[in-house]
Amino acid sequence: MKITVNRELLSNAVANLQRAVTPRSSLQILEGILLSAEQGKLTLMAYNMEISMKKEIPITCEREGDIVISAKILFEIIRKVKGDFIELDVDDRTVCHFKSGASTFDIMGMRSEDFPEMPNVAEFETVTLSSEQLKNMVRQTVFAVSQIEGTRPVLTGINFEVRDNKLRLVAIDGNRMAIRSENIVSSGKNMDFVVSGRAISEAVKIIGENEEDIVIRVGSRNISFEIDGYVMTSRLLEGKYIEYQRSIPETFNQEIKVNVDQVIEIIERISLVIVSDQTKSPVRCTFEQGKVTFTCTSDIGRAQDSLEIDLKGNDFTIGFNSRYLIDALKASESEEVYIRFNGSTAAAVITPIEGNEFLYLVLPMILK
Repeated sequence: MKITVNRELLSNAVANLQRAVTPRSSLQILEGILLSAEQGKLTLMAYNMEISMKKEIPITCEREGDIVISAKILFEIIRKVKGDFIELDVDDRTVCHFKSGASTFDIMGMRSEDFPEMPNVAEFETVTLSSEQLKNMVRQTVFAVSQIEGTRPVLTGINFEVRDNKLRLVAIDGNRMAIRSENIVSSGKNMDFVVSGRAISEAVKIIGENEEDIVIRVGSRNISFEIDGYVMTSRLLEGKYIEYQRSIPETFNQEIKVNVDQVIEIIERISLVIVSDQTKSPVRCTFEQGKVTFTCTSDIGRAQDSLEIDLKGNDFTIGFNSRYLIDALKASESEEVYIRFNGSTAAAVITPIEGNEFLYLVLPMILK
């Protein structure tokens, strides 16, 4: 292989592909990026056996070929050299000769034959939405993905539901639930599939400042995202997702409308007395006609604050993990929301003032 490539283009591609590289692996080849050169283009590929990424960039190619190079070393070389272009010449012994400006490097590569076969998506259905839609929907749900596989690994992912050109994302970790909906363009078929929380988080990190449509291809086992010239592929999580609709109450006994920033500020302020385990120090919320009083007591002290409200329904007291409540309120990205309750022992439900683009459900904590 012998090529000349723009350093900035190569740097951006390698920086993003490192998301699909295994930093430390018993298989050294997984720590590398596969470079495949042909006339006019260089294809870069990375695969950590969970997600794969591919990107094509233009080059001048004098000799076609393939080589795998350590992602860490490759990125550091590209970052440190000063030339606008990088020349790469790979010899028969897989030694990679780099030249840029006055700098030269001779780095051992790895044979491309040892690189694992990249997954693909065959017989797929498509979903198309804007980059801003995907980024917002993931940001507003991924926080509720379970971090522990446990007996239900499917909960470590986000459930995608496509119905009549509407996309709904659902995340549940056993203590809270996040739902986000948007109108999109699909191939017309109703679909349900679960994408790893880690995979979808890495996908949205590729999204740049340019607003563009993102094409999602959904196969029987794999899913791919086409974002800004990158193709990221991941295995779908297996298993049936929870029938979460049963957890959403149809009626409520209490309701308040609150300013989101005001509630977040109060909870963050009284949570200053929580130094470690929030599960042992719930925020106690006492709802009365005209106001709600927030109280938090821990081993280091006690804090209290209040907010004027218009409570519809009877007085009651309920406790919450402060982080769960703050996460849901922040994810709403709204000025005001409704919070509805069914007394002290049922989940609180947060919804927008108008529309139904999001719903957050937070289970209460037992108060002593």
